[in-house]
Amino acid sequence: MNTTTKIYIAGHRGMVGSAIWRALVAKGYTNLIGRTSAELDLRSQQAVTEFFDIGNPEVVIDAAARVGGILANNEYPYQFLMENMQIQNNLIDASLKADVEKFIFLGSSCIYPKLAPQPLKEEYLLTAPLEPTNEWYAIAKITGVKACEAIRKQFGKDYISLMPTNLYGPFDNFDLRTSHVLPAMIRKFHEAKHQSTVDGRPSTVTLWGSGTPMREFLFVEELADAVVFALENQFQDNLYNVGTGVDLTIRELAELIQKTVGHTGEIIWDSSKPDGTPRKLMDVSKMTDAGWKAKVGLEEGIKRTYEWFLENQETFKQVKI
Repeated sequence: MNTTTKIYIAGHRGMVGSAIWRALVAKGYTNLIGRTSAELDLRSQQAVTEFFDIGNPEVVIDAAARVGGILANNEYPYQFLMENMQIQNNLIDASLKADVEKFIFLGSSCIYPKLAPQPLKEEYLLTAPLEPTNEWYAIAKITGVKACEAIRKQFGKDYISLMPTNLYGPFDNFDLRTSHVLPAMIRKFHEAKHQSTVDGRPSTVTLWGSGTPMREFLFVEELADAVVFALENQFQDNLYNVGTGVDLTIRELAELIQKTVGHTGEIIWDSSKPDGTPRKLMDVSKMTDAGWKAKVGLEEGIKRTYEWFLENQETFKQVKI
């Protein structure tokens, strides 16, 4: 691996892909390839094959996927299963046929069973049923993990899978209808901060559930750093969790974001709304043993994300993840 290695980043315009691109540029890599979905339909095997024939990438990073929340997964199960399988299978198969030596597949912690012990270890994969609300996406990602594992086993190539915990950061999705919990909170507290009640008191913010579930969050630029580390090093295994190994309650998260944004109103917890899984924490000991550990704390990461939000308020609704 050197700074002139030709690296193709699939999904380079998304939150994760763009962070990886910036991280590689910062380290001096000069031969990066990216294609928008309009330029290259990753669901088309023919299109992907032709791109590899012409582009000849030496390394491939798969940060492309069809993503969405619970509602989207429930309404479009076939698309979430099939399109994600098409995207990753085309990329993995084309990479194998083009003799790409290094392939990094990015997945999600949702690949692990719904009721797996905490923290989640890589060995828990396929040991029990998945969470029903996102099993279609999870099954697709599991097939990607297994495809990379099969290539390592049969062909001896350096194909690895990184499973990040909940991500947030610049270029996140702040649409309240489709965003995840952390960016949604940033927007809610920000908008409430600039509103007031009739009598001039700060506006309240209503959040779902009791606030007691525990979640782990990773700044997206940390994932990008982990990807660069994986590029520049040989890993002994095929599957690694990427996270902080530290979680907090949703209530604590809300209070931290409220403090960062500067909102002074009351937080109302709507207990009629679901809490979701009580806890979801990744075991990151394998990644730590490999030599990588997260450095950006949650408070700093939220501060940097909110700064990006403030600088991009006019355009963030149009950002496609």
